[in-house]
Amino acid sequence: MYVMKFTEEEQMFCNGTLIRFGNIQMCPSSGILNYGQGLFEGLKAYRKEDEGILLFRPEENALRMKVGADRMCMPSPTVDQFIDAVKKTVLANKRWVPPHGRGSLYIRPLLMGTGRNLEVKPSSEYTFLVYASPVGNGLKGVLNLMVEDNVHRATPGGTGGIKAVTNYSPIYKPLTEAKAKGFSDLLYLDALTGSNIEECSGCNIFILKGNVISTPATHGTILPGITRKSIMEIASGFGYQVEERAIPIKEVFDAEEVFCTGTAMIVKSVASITYQGKRIEYKLGAETLAQKLHATLTGIQTGVIEDKLGWTMVIDGPPFL
Repeated sequence: MYVMKFTEEEQMFCNGTLIRFGNIQMCPSSGILNYGQGLFEGLKAYRKEDEGILLFRPEENALRMKVGADRMCMPSPTVDQFIDAVKKTVLANKRWVPPHGRGSLYIRPLLMGTGRNLEVKPSSEYTFLVYASPVGNGLKGVLNLMVEDNVHRATPGGTGGIKAVTNYSPIYKPLTEAKAKGFSDLLYLDALTGSNIEECSGCNIFILKGNVISTPATHGTILPGITRKSIMEIASGFGYQVEERAIPIKEVFDAEEVFCTGTAMIVKSVASITYQGKRIEYKLGAETLAQKLHATLTGIQTGVIEDKLGWTMVIDGPPFL
């Protein structure tokens, strides 16, 4: 794994290094442990048919981390530092990148306040850490969602639009309860009106009606997903009209197709949405737009389809460790 520090003395991230994956030591009064001052990112490396390795849009993750760091009053690595750390981590774990078509190497960059800090204030020192793990080809099956109308994932003025570590555990309780009832995930509503859909626990959502694809606009409560952004560009290239707007929950009742996007799942069809006891089912199968989008995006990510958009980055070199 790759580790780089920001100290009071240096006042910048520097002297990053690769070390063996393992536990890390941290002061009990560190900002990440006491006040949740931390961010994370997620991206993947893919093996091509010729055994080469590709990264998918890592600069977008670097830029999103910078936006999140500014919101959380944290310094962040430069875009070049971020990409360099990711590249080195992938090369050091090169043998763990699955064979072409059989998965990917998931990469998790972390930015944490690790200085001693008992007061409620920003940390004095920070750690940027990158580790990785091989994963399979996304989450299997389709999604059956339940609309959550009591717990809100994010509120205006909060941190829903960034990947703050504190965004996720507050929804564990309702998510666990929903999964116990057989649902795949929850679909959250906006906190102001309780009438517009926002996103699921860890993915963005799209609805299709005719030639129009709609997804909730990102105005601070919805994460601007990189897969989301990519799918919007691909769908526009297919000739669809793509809209970012407020989507009332009632619009899901007559949608032709619904799908979700995210780094883990790429693109996944929604089989049903249940709201206040009413279950709505949607189109599934090989002919769906979701399947077409999934095939196109994964084709680009794995080098099967020519990348005319400049989204992929080739990683060359021997393992560092």
